[in-house]
Amino acid sequence: MTLYTKGLEDFKEHLTLYVPLSIIFQSCIGSIAAMLILMNSSSTFHFLDLTMVVVFAMAYNGSLYAQMKPKIVFNLFIATVLVHITFIVINLLRMA
Repeated sequence: MTLYTKGLEDFKEHLTLYVPLSIIFQSCIGSIAAMLILMNSSSTFHFLDLTMVVVFAMAYNGSLYAQMKPKIVFNLFIATVLVHITFIVINLLRMA
């Protein structure tokens, strides 16, 4: 059993517990990414970066509100966290 399938099964089993926790987690990570993007706004493409962060956060929240299948919600959560962390790392490297 891979880590992904184990995580997905646990997410399905405890969906009502993981939903508020995941909303808070991805919102905090997303706000850090947005803050760092706005701090490094010397780039001409910072609005595109900020748009990507907001779109992924809204897609995850929308999937929860639409009560999509847990597999879709779990995949969107992973994608959202990866996108946010990527933009955090990129903007931290720009600051250095």
